[in-house]
Amino acid sequence: MEVRTILVEPKSEENIGAVARVIKNFGFSDLYLLNPPEIGKKAISVASHAYDVLSACRIVNSIEEAIENSALVAGTTSKPGISAHKHLRMPFFSPRELKRKIEGKRGILSLLVGREDRGLLNEELMRCDIVVRIPTSPEYPVMNLSHAVAVVLYELSEVETASGGQLLARVEDKERLFAHLRTFLDEIGYREHKKEKTMLMLRRILGRAELTAREVQTLRGILRKAEWKIGKGKP
Repeated sequence: MEVRTILVEPKSEENIGAVARVIKNFGFSDLYLLNPPEIGKKAISVASHAYDVLSACRIVNSIEEAIENSALVAGTTSKPGISAHKHLRMPFFSPRELKRKIEGKRGILSLLVGREDRGLLNEELMRCDIVVRIPTSPEYPVMNLSHAVAVVLYELSEVETASGGQLLARVEDKERLFAHLRTFLDEIGYREHKKEKTMLMLRRILGRAELTAREVQTLRGILRKAEWKIGKGKP
């Protein structure tokens, strides 16, 4: 899979330069920046010979723009999940487990990396298919931004490119499926107070399922059939 590294509202231009360097260290090239600070001499100096990655980075204004055309969106977090009933950060994958998951697949993996001080917000994690957490010491689990990116990209750099592998559905196709599921929950009178938690659970389940475009269409076909059946039974 192609790997796109997305920094969400990074605070430090030095960290941007360091991430550009790490991206080139491990053979990648795509860097997206969501609402970054001004990129000046400090970033260029830290990036060193990865200036080409830094100068070619794409600056975006929204998560939607950043993850456009992705097949899998992986959000990073340093916080462990509280319980199996809290699906925002659970279940999570280690970088090595993420590597195994994408082997033999085709498409774009978007790695979403949060702010230095607050990480990814809950609403941003909710947009992710899966959550990635580096197993660090519980005494001090929070890593430097560029160091964390380095650990993940090191693992992903060993994934073999599969020209004939399974092509995963794009995020846009899956978002239409999730919108359809939400509509279906409304149509069957699903309890309002359970809806958001259920939608997050479905997003995590289907995110781990590595759906193809055809599988997405099949699921939507089942929903349409159920909606037709429900409608047919009404007077």
